[in-house]
Amino acid sequence: MYRRMSAINSNKLLFTMKRNSLLRPATLLLTALSLVFVTTSCKKDDEATPNTVTDVVIAGDQFTLLEAAVVRAGLADALKNTNNITVFAPTDAAFRAAGFADVAAINATPVATLTSVLQYHVLASRVASSAIQTADNAAQPTLLTTNGTIYITRNAGGVSVNGARVTQPDVAASNGVIHVIDRVLLPPAGNLLQAIQALSAANNNNFSLLIAAATRVGGAVITTLSTAAGPFTLFAPTNAAFTAAGFANEAAINAASVATLQAVLLNHVVAARAFSTNLASGSVNSAGGGPLAVVVGASGVTVTGRGNGTNASNVTAANVVATNGVIHVIDRVLLP
Repeated sequence: MYRRMSAINSNKLLFTMKRNSLLRPATLLLTALSLVFVTTSCKKDDEATPNTVTDVVIAGDQFTLLEAAVVRAGLADALKNTNNITVFAPTDAAFRAAGFADVAAINATPVATLTSVLQYHVLASRVASSAIQTADNAAQPTLLTTNGTIYITRNAGGVSVNGARVTQPDVAASNGVIHVIDRVLLPPAGNLLQAIQALSAANNNNFSLLIAAATRVGGAVITTLSTAAGPFTLFAPTNAAFTAAGFANEAAINAASVATLQAVLLNHVVAARAFSTNLASGSVNSAGGGPLAVVVGASGVTVTGRGNGTNASNVTAANVVATNGVIHVIDRVLLP
């Protein structure tokens, strides 16, 4: 009996040993795979590429034109590797509004131009929206070294820069912060006179009569527009506006008295830098001493001179930046 039990126990032990020996390799394999999985997962987490400014721009559906501009200008690595930066990022709609219809238009633009424009959107420090103080036109240098100052406003309407509104603040990136804006920031072409000349050249000489009037008057007008530090706001009438006011061409401008032209031109200048986001309804005095009635409404901004009666002038394009001020295009001459 004892021998039989011993034999049975021995067989059971042998079976158990065999079973364990068969299961052990599978157990070891599963354990090994688990270790590999854990190790690999940790490695992937450790080696995951951070979401830099460049990564965020590339991933954003609304930044396809900004991405194309960054790539063409060769700034992708700079926006990836530079730490603690702030980028004001224009959307595709903002680029199209600035005349860049598509990627082909971006690629047709000189690299130097794109580089200057993009640098004008970047600050060399990380600035969260909560750090922006309530103020009008706080000057802030950008990475653009020549004429690279932008003007940041925080008021009841929100945060804006050079009149472009921040539509989505504080998009986080590992090397900085992005504020989405609704307009491309174009660096100034120079002082107010130079900016008008550049604007006219880009728009079929549409401001040639304004330039002719300023040239004929010279003196205080040229000083205000070109050499005075300012800041000033210039409401710039188009050629059509001058024609409607009785100045059909340059000959008519040159036939007018200098005193008349000077009074008219100085009535278009206000001694302050007022972007569209700084304007409020009310009366302001022009450099010529006459009052201008400004109305800010849901449909836009109108300005009326004392001599215009009820015929208000519409602001048709806004926020053209100059080194000594800002220009708003209007469709009617402001009569003193």
